[in-house]
Amino acid sequence: MLTVDYDRFGLRAKDRLLDLGCGFGRHTYEALARGADVVSCDMSPAELESIRNTAPLLIDDGLFDAELSHTLVQGDGTTLPFADGSFDKVIASEVLEHVVDDDAAFSELLRVLKPGGVLAVTVPAWLPEKICWKISSDYHAPAAVGGHVRIYTEKEVRQKLRDAGFNPTVSHRTHALHSPYWWLRCAVGVNNEIEDNFSVRTYHKLLEWDIVKAPWLTRTAERIFNPVLGKSLVVYATVPVSNTVPVNAEVPSAAEEPAATEELLVNHSSPTPEAVRAT
Repeated sequence: MLTVDYDRFGLRAKDRLLDLGCGFGRHTYEALARGADVVSCDMSPAELESIRNTAPLLIDDGLFDAELSHTLVQGDGTTLPFADGSFDKVIASEVLEHVVDDDAAFSELLRVLKPGGVLAVTVPAWLPEKICWKISSDYHAPAAVGGHVRIYTEKEVRQKLRDAGFNPTVSHRTHALHSPYWWLRCAVGVNNEIEDNFSVRTYHKLLEWDIVKAPWLTRTAERIFNPVLGKSLVVYATVPVSNTVPVNAEVPSAAEEPAATEELLVNHSSPTPEAVRAT
């Protein structure tokens, strides 16, 4: 289930992409399938490990080429372990609402992009998110450790992008069918297991069916309701070509990165990728 529209994003084969807050890899896999060289970055070792184990299976299924460059990096979005101007494109999907110092994160996103580079940032849309916060305090921080710490409006996202030095461009909303699902979960207990409630379990099965089958009925309904009820807001932005970040800057080697960063170098041609800890 993609949140970023790759056609609007303009990702091309051989682009170098940073997938920040990659989670279990949904945007990473699509980028690899389109021929990009990808760095998947997340704070969670478990999610990075999931990508490391899943990627070879997708190669076997023919989703993408084993020769593409794919690197897993455990890192903090406010102090990214990459050189200036390292990437052509960056995705930061559903991550900034978790970051206390989001201004630092926006600045880092600008720093690691090349002049003329493109950012796609996605955050929970204001109205669906506001309703979730109203229904349940367990949905967000501080009750939810590591959870959402703020609710963005589109105006605020665009202003933060401008303040960091970006030129915001187009935007859209997506995943309208997911908003009622999260309202329902908040109403019955967001920390309860999905299987514990009939309504939640049934709605979850509907979403799974929609994702796998993409039937005309649900796809049409989502397109109609996205402008109002879309769970995620997506804003695209460019780096001014006059930006002073060096165009040909290289990503530092593992030995040059901060000691707190773990880099997992994924060699897709090998059946067992090696893990390399930066020193």
